[in-house]
Amino acid sequence: MLYYLLQEHFNVIQYISFRAAGAAITALFICFLIGPKIIRTLIVYHFGETIRHNGPESHHKKEGTPTMGGIIILMAIILPTFLWAKLTNPFIQIILISVLWMGIIGFIDDYLKIKKKYSKGLIARYKIAGQLILGLFISYMIFNYSSNNNMIVYSIINADGIKEIISQGSTSIPFLANGYIDLNYFYIPFIIIVVMATSNAINLTDGLDGLSTGLTAIACLVFAIIAYASSRLDFSDYLNIIFIPYSGELFIFCLAVIGSCIGFLWYNANPAKIFMGDTGSLSLGAALGTLAILLKKEILLIIVGGVFVIESLSVIIQIMYFKYTKIKYGEGKRLFKMAPLHHHFELSGWNENHVVVRFWIIGILLALLSLTTFKLQ
Repeated sequence: MLYYLLQEHFNVIQYISFRAAGAAITALFICFLIGPKIIRTLIVYHFGETIRHNGPESHHKKEGTPTMGGIIILMAIILPTFLWAKLTNPFIQIILISVLWMGIIGFIDDYLKIKKKYSKGLIARYKIAGQLILGLFISYMIFNYSSNNNMIVYSIINADGIKEIISQGSTSIPFLANGYIDLNYFYIPFIIIVVMATSNAINLTDGLDGLSTGLTAIACLVFAIIAYASSRLDFSDYLNIIFIPYSGELFIFCLAVIGSCIGFLWYNANPAKIFMGDTGSLSLGAALGTLAILLKKEILLIIVGGVFVIESLSVIIQIMYFKYTKIKYGEGKRLFKMAPLHHHFELSGWNENHVVVRFWIIGILLALLSLTTFKLQ
């Protein structure tokens, strides 16, 4: 919005880096401005978290802590992006709708859990349906924009130095120079899987104060760098990555997400004054998943979000092992003391802050590893 109002009067507004910094600062300001008010409102209306009593004993004191803090995150992402990004950009349109859509689903889930006392919240099939609809929407937008107005175009610089357009149904392969595979219309179910996996992974990881918030900020920093580099022909040629015109606006969105996560961490750090709830975790999952899809880095997301992947796998392995041992021995056994994995370490004697900071460190190392893939190509 500010871009259209100020572009004729202030040349600096043309620079993506300036607008990205503005988005990050605005996101922080929004968190600090509305955070205390939303926390007080949630306390007044008794939107408190219910802690499961079979979990770590140290978590029992968190009973009643306000949840649905994802409202803060959503406002701190959407408003700065509206202010600083080009709203006619299809990447911005797609990702804002994605984040808002999953945020609404998360809000309904939180509301049903807390106010309606439905222990499982929104029925699983409705959540899956929502994620399926989002995946189909993203697929339609990518293929539609590519076909009709060339606003979403993916290309590489081949060995002869010639720009070569690649299919919108392609995904890049890490460690390979200009490596990509064309999935054609199989790319549609691939997108749906990425959306479902990412939103659920962040939801599962959101079990300790500040854990998901910090890891999301780290992952978004990687995608911010990728978005900026991919939007420039010189950088994409030098790094042997897919050239994506107009993707630079996603750099602004990423900085808004980082600003919102840092701002929310002010209240979410241990001991947390508020939890993000499914409102926050599902919307942040949508943000990361959609970023990976739009930037053709779906496979790299496995490395960038490696901690989220490990957390999800720990739940899957725990369930499968329990079912296997129950069939074989007549009694289900657990491989981990508790899943997701962060609870296993808590029950093994790790302090909550130690688990969070160590997982952040792993997240930073994985982020650095993902960035080195460009020079290993």
